[in-house]
Amino acid sequence: MPLHRRLIAVVAAIVAAVTSFVSPTLAQERRLPNSANELRMSYAPIVQRVAPAVVNVYAAKTVQNRNPLFEDPLFRRFFGGPGGMQPQQQRSLGSGVIVDSAGLIVTNNHVIEGADEVKVSLADKREFEAEVVLKDSRTDLAVLRLKGTRERFPALDFGNSDELQVGDVVLALGNPFGVGQTVTHGIVSALARTQVGITDYQFFIQTDAAINPGNSGGALVDLSGKLAGINTAIFSRSGGSQGIGFAIPANMVRVVVASAKGGGSAVQRPWLGARLQPVTPEIAESMGLKRPAGALVASVTAGSPAAKVGLKAGDLIVSVDGQAVDDPSAFDYRFATKPVGGTSQLGVLRAGKETNVAVALQTAPEGLRDEMVLQSRSPLQGAKIANIGPALAEQLKLDPGVQGVVVLDIAAGSSAQQFGFQPGDVVLAVNNEKIEKTQDLDRVTKTGSRVWRFNILRGGQQISAVFSG
Repeated sequence: MPLHRRLIAVVAAIVAAVTSFVSPTLAQERRLPNSANELRMSYAPIVQRVAPAVVNVYAAKTVQNRNPLFEDPLFRRFFGGPGGMQPQQQRSLGSGVIVDSAGLIVTNNHVIEGADEVKVSLADKREFEAEVVLKDSRTDLAVLRLKGTRERFPALDFGNSDELQVGDVVLALGNPFGVGQTVTHGIVSALARTQVGITDYQFFIQTDAAINPGNSGGALVDLSGKLAGINTAIFSRSGGSQGIGFAIPANMVRVVVASAKGGGSAVQRPWLGARLQPVTPEIAESMGLKRPAGALVASVTAGSPAAKVGLKAGDLIVSVDGQAVDDPSAFDYRFATKPVGGTSQLGVLRAGKETNVAVALQTAPEGLRDEMVLQSRSPLQGAKIANIGPALAEQLKLDPGVQGVVVLDIAAGSSAQQFGFQPGDVVLAVNNEKIEKTQDLDRVTKTGSRVWRFNILRGGQQISAVFSG
């Protein structure tokens, strides 16, 4: 073959190869759709399937409002009145999701907290009274049951929230601002958000699907129509949606619902028995880590599951059943979603070597709380106190080794409130006498001292305070 013909053949082959390579992207033609089916792309089939399982939740509670005018004796003399306490009903609005066809509904705890009456309105406009089956403030979840019906209701199936990926399309359903059931769509913006500060278990799905007040307790669903999470909070400077919403993952919701179905009044969670801390860049460097990640064991409670498998201070937990953990919040979530019973494999880094330990999944022992409200005249009058046991320490996120008496609640207007005591304060000593149990504190506060010296633990810091009177 002559040289010029061979050159032409080579050039033609190169052109053909380049054309075939770029044609999928550069040679696409703009064209009109051939049919209405090509034009009509819609989430309607998913919405039609899941919307009947999303409900509106109405909660009402009666509060006593004090009229300041009745504090004036002269006003009461001329106008009478029992002292100005006027009952007033406060109402809150939220959303909920039917998760069992027998009428079991999950919503946010803050929607029904303190409510005297809870009503649920279905998508078909029917209303039912509901009873609170279980409340879990640590996850901000509550489970309700419809009263007075044996009907079977449409319910959503749980999805596996661990399978979600950033960029997945999701739909949010709820009742924003009370306008009625509303659907918005967006994507999963981020996963495993642990610095939100909403609940004890910081491991949220972040989405840009519009979520507004009233959406709390509503459904976040994936494109298979399964429950991916419960919409809980938004980040907003205006009070409305700004594209940053947070949902509790379905795998955590599943644990709370399972406890309610089992007839429990509280959620059963496994207990590790160790205090964990995050890994700072300085700690990571000292341990020879490539990046600061994992949950560092700071202390271990004697006799706990952690102690029984040999965990000790300085160990770094890097995974739970093969799932990596970046910080203590991620560990708390992963561990809390494990069912009680059996074991869980923890990946532990010790002295530069990684090993696996099988820790038992068991609940923390309750201990004798001996709750009481202090009535004697003292700076702590009106404080509700309890002995610290493993379960309470776990619930309040106290150091597992702390000993003393913890303040659970403060009565409004009480001496304890006026002197600045707070729920979560651990009373270690009063007037130089060590406090080990509630009976010790009750006895000491009955002495009628003129000067009170308190040693308390607050937020991990010891504080000394002196009060007179």
